[in-house]
Amino acid sequence: MSKRFLLIGILAIGIIAVVIYLSIGEPTAEATLSADPTNANLVATGQRVYASQCAACHGANLEGQANWRARKGNGRLPAPPHDASGHTWHHDDMSLFQLTKYGLAALVGQPVESDMPIFDGKLTDEEIWASLAYIKSRWPQKIRQRQADMNKRAGGS
Repeated sequence: MSKRFLLIGILAIGIIAVVIYLSIGEPTAEATLSADPTNANLVATGQRVYASQCAACHGANLEGQANWRARKGNGRLPAPPHDASGHTWHHDDMSLFQLTKYGLAALVGQPVESDMPIFDGKLTDEEIWASLAYIKSRWPQKIRQRQADMNKRAGGS
């Protein structure tokens, strides 16, 4: 009788494990990808995405809009630079991803008036990570290292 209960117990644990795996599924691209500036293929994809989706506001050379720290007439801030002169590198990768995909409200936790579009549904997670990899590839090594340290503190890559 005890062997039968043991077999039923093992079978039940196996079924539970399968149900849990199926309900959780594979990790999302959001959770598994990174903005690796040393990945040449990712950076090349990111350069194309940046040119088509970001450069119009943030500049072809990541320079941002003029007077980016001063509010425009509508109360919104101009697009900041993504080069070393801006503050992009002051944020960890996941925060940058969330901001790009879901908007500024995702970063600050409340609605924000912004000209920054939300890219959820417009770009894939892979394209967002690639654009971030491209941006990071343009930073000096010292800035990359400081931002990588932030990623480690944030629990990212």
